[in-house]
Amino acid sequence: MKPIYTITFILLSIIGYSQNSIIRGKVYNEVNNEPIPFANVVIQGTTIGTTTDIDGKFELKDLTPNLYNVIVSYLGFENKLISEVQVSSARPAFLNIGLTETSKQLEVVEIKANPFQRTEESPVSTKSIGTNEIQRYPGGNRDISKVIQALPGVASTVAFRNDIIIRGGAPNENRFYVDDIEVPVINHFSTQGSSGGPVGIFNVDLIKGVDFYSGAFPANRGNTLSSILSFNFIEGRTDRWAGRFTLGASEVALSAEGPTSKRSSMVVSVRRSYLQLLFKALGLPFLPTYNDFTLKHTIKFKNNSDLTIIGIGAYDQFNLNLDRNETEDQRFILEVLPTNTQWNYTAGARYRYFTKNGTILLVGSRNHLNNRAFKYRNNDESDPNNKLLDYTSNEIENKFRAEHTLRKAGFKINYGVLYEHATYTNETFTRISTPAGIQTIDYDSEINFNKYGFFGQVSKALFNERWTLSGGLRADGIDYSTATTNPFKQLSPRISSSFSITDFLTWNTNAGLYYQLPPYTTLGYRNNAGTLVNIDNGITYISCAHYVTGLQFNTKKNSQFSVEGFYKDYGNYPFLIRDSVSLANLGGDFGVIGDEPAVPLSDGRAYGVELFFQQKLFKGFFGIVSFTYVRSEFTDRNKNYIPSSWDNQYLVSLTFGKKFNRNWEVGWRWRLLGGTPLTPYDIPTSSLVSNWNINQSGLFNFNQLNTLRGDVAHQLDIRVDKKWFFKKWNLNLYLDIQNAYNFQLKGQPTLVLDRDANGNPQIENPNEPIELQRYKTKFIENNIGTLIPSLGVVVEF
Repeated sequence: MKPIYTITFILLSIIGYSQNSIIRGKVYNEVNNEPIPFANVVIQGTTIGTTTDIDGKFELKDLTPNLYNVIVSYLGFENKLISEVQVSSARPAFLNIGLTETSKQLEVVEIKANPFQRTEESPVSTKSIGTNEIQRYPGGNRDISKVIQALPGVASTVAFRNDIIIRGGAPNENRFYVDDIEVPVINHFSTQGSSGGPVGIFNVDLIKGVDFYSGAFPANRGNTLSSILSFNFIEGRTDRWAGRFTLGASEVALSAEGPTSKRSSMVVSVRRSYLQLLFKALGLPFLPTYNDFTLKHTIKFKNNSDLTIIGIGAYDQFNLNLDRNETEDQRFILEVLPTNTQWNYTAGARYRYFTKNGTILLVGSRNHLNNRAFKYRNNDESDPNNKLLDYTSNEIENKFRAEHTLRKAGFKINYGVLYEHATYTNETFTRISTPAGIQTIDYDSEINFNKYGFFGQVSKALFNERWTLSGGLRADGIDYSTATTNPFKQLSPRISSSFSITDFLTWNTNAGLYYQLPPYTTLGYRNNAGTLVNIDNGITYISCAHYVTGLQFNTKKNSQFSVEGFYKDYGNYPFLIRDSVSLANLGGDFGVIGDEPAVPLSDGRAYGVELFFQQKLFKGFFGIVSFTYVRSEFTDRNKNYIPSSWDNQYLVSLTFGKKFNRNWEVGWRWRLLGGTPLTPYDIPTSSLVSNWNINQSGLFNFNQLNTLRGDVAHQLDIRVDKKWFFKKWNLNLYLDIQNAYNFQLKGQPTLVLDRDANGNPQIENPNEPIELQRYKTKFIENNIGTLIPSLGVVVEF
C-alpha cells in the first residue's frame, strides 16, 4: 500500500472516532398507540440510561458511534430488547418501541429482556432478522433471499438463483408482505408460476427487519403452504432530508429519506444494475439488466391513526450476446435461452386506527406482472418458420383486507374479511415435442377471478402467562369452478400452544391445515380450441397439513437454542399430464411453469428435524448455526412416493462474526446442501432431429423421475467491513468473497449436439427416413460455482 493511502486510512480512522451520537425515540403501548411515560430506557451492558417524558419520548446523548442493544422496561409491560441500533453523528437513530401489556405479577421492574420476540399465534417456526444482520451477511450480496438461507429448514438451488425452498416445499409455496401489504414478486427475472429469480427487488437499505414463518401461520395470512416473509421498511427521517449511496457487486443504488410535512415522512430508493457490462466484458452469452424503484410514505394523523403508502416496481431485460458463441457452453446457452422482458409493480396503502384496546386495519393494493419472451431457432428472426416461442402474459390483482385486533379480559382477538379481483391474460405460441409428435400450442386466454374469505383467531395466556393457547380459523374461495366457489370447502383450522417449563425453556407446538391456489398459469391454461382445460380436469386448492413441535431455550447472553420436528402432508397438488410430473417438482429454473393440462392427483409429504442456535450481538460476537434433516417426497405417475426435486436430506449453515475496535467487522458463512435428486435424459427421444430442432436441448426421461442424485455442495463466504463516522456523513467499505475456496459442484452433465469442425450438427445415420434420423449427441461438463470477490461502498449523508 502506498504511504499516502496508509496515512489517509489512519486519519479516516482517527477522525471517525472523534464524534458523538444520539439515540432518540418514543415508547408506546402497541395495542392502542398511547405513549408510555416514565419507562426505563438503558443500553445493555452499560450504566447509560434515561426515562421517557410525559409523551413517551426519550433521548440518549454523547454516545460513541457504534452498534448498541437498547432495553426498554415498564411495570405492567413485557420488557423489550432492540438489537444492534446503529448510531452515528451524521444522523440520530430514532426508535419507535411498542410494549405489550402483561398480566404477570412482578414486584419490581427487571432491567433485562429477551431479544427473540414471538407472538401468541406463532410461538413455533418463527425467526426474525434485523437490518444490520441483513446488510453484513457474508455472501448475501445485500439480498434478503440469500440471507434467510442461514435459517433452519431453508434450502436453495445451487445455480445463480434466489429460489427459497422451505422444509421440502416448492419455491411457489411462499408469500411475501411489506408493512402488511402483499407483494407477490420479490425477485428480478422472476419465474412465472413460482417465486424465484437471480436478484432480489428490495434495496436492503430500506429494510428494518424481517419476520420469517416456516409454519404456524396466523389466520390473517393465507394462500401459502411453506412460508411467510413479513418485511418492515424503515420510516423516513422527520428532522431533515438525508441520503445513502451504495455501489455493490452488481448494482448502484441511491436512496433518500426525509419529512414531507410536520406529520409525514418519505423514503425512496432507485437501483440500476451494471451486470450487463460485467457479463459483456467477461464474454458471457447473456446480458441481464434490471432496474427497481421503492417508495414508502408515512402519514401520522392527529386522531391516533396513520397511513402507510407503498410503491415497489421493477423493469428487467434479458438479451442474448450473440457475438460470444466460441465454446460449446456458449453455443448451448444461446440455443436455449429466450429473449425476455419483464416488469412488475405493487402499489398499496395501509390505514391503521388505534382504539382504546385494539387496532382497526384497512389494506388495499394493486399488483401487476407483465412477462414477455420469444425464441427463434438459431436466433434467426428473419424467417417466421423459425419461431419456437412467442409468449406474453399479465397477472393483475386488486386486493382489499379489513381486520380488527383487540385485547380484552386477557384475550387477544383478531378477525377480518378479504376480497380480491384478479385478471389473467396469456397469448401463447410455442412448439413442443411430445410422445405423440411435434405439437403447436397457440391460444389466447383471458380470465377474471373473484376471491373472498374470512378469518379469525383467539389467543389467551393462562397460569400467570406460563401457558399460552391460540386457535384460528380461515376460509377462502374463488369463483373459478364449482370445486372452489364454496369457501367452507377450504376451512383452514389451526391451533398453537406455548408452555414455559422454566423462565428460559419453552415447549411449543402447532397444528394447522392450509390451502393455496395453483398458479394462474395453470388456472388459465386453454387448449387451441379455447377451452379452459383445467376446470374440466377438476383443479382445485392445494392443501397441506402441518404438525410441528419443539423446545426453545433462551439464555441471558442474547442467544437462543431450539429444536423442532415437523411433518407436512400435501394433497390435491396439480399433476402435469404432458410431462407426467407433479408441479411440486418445478420452479427452480427460469421461464414459466404450470401452463399445461393438469389434474389434482399428486400427493406429497415432507418431514424432518431442525436444530438452531442464534447469538444476537453480545460483547462484539454474533452468529447463527442451523442443521436440518429433511425428506421431501411426492407421488409419480404410478402414485408411488419418490424423492422430490427439493429432497436435499441435509442442510447445514454456520455463520459467525466479530466486531473489533475502530469499527472493523469480520464475518464468515459456511453452507452445505445435500445432493438433490436428478432425472436422466431420454437420449433416444432427445436426439431425434425433429425433437431437437424444436427443444434445442435434451428431454428428460420422466419414467425415471429423480432416480439419480447429485453431489453434495458446500461453500465458504467471507466478508470484511470497515466503517468511518464523520460529523455529517458516514462511510462503509466492504470486501465480500463468495465461494472463497472456489468449490465447483459437478452438476448433471449437459446433453449437447456433437458438431463437426465447422460447427454443424452431425446425423447418426443419414440413410434412415427423415422422421427417424437422429443427431449425434454427447455430454459436456456442467461445473457450478466460482470464486467471486467484490468490493462495495456505502456512503450515508
